[in-house]
Amino acid sequence: MAERTLRGTRIGATSLQGEVGVELSPRRAVEYLTDRGRRFTIMLDADAEPPAEWADQKSGEVGFLDDEAGRAARAEFEEKEAAQRTPWDMLIERRSREELEELLEERLQLLRERRGTASE
Repeated sequence: MAERTLRGTRIGATSLQGEVGVELSPRRAVEYLTDRGRRFTIMLDADAEPPAEWADQKSGEVGFLDDEAGRAARAEFEEKEAAQRTPWDMLIERRSREELEELLEERLQLLRERRGTASE
């Protein structure tokens, strides 16, 4: 190392360790398919179990494996999306439509009184 001084290099900028004797772990390509038909590939360790869904880094879409596990995950994903409750759904669970109309009338009356346009 005395022969190789650090002249002209910044500490941490480059590695002085070579790739001799380094063996990378085996990898495999896993392909995913989005709803729009776009295919994208990710690299995983050869021993790793691929997840049924993966987000595409370029488009942000969710892709699913093109096999039975992927189809099951896609069906579950679509069911979960369809079952999402909106704020209106949650409101209707707590109050009846008549109660909501009554509350709306009370709030509108308060606003009209503040503006001075209350009808008598």
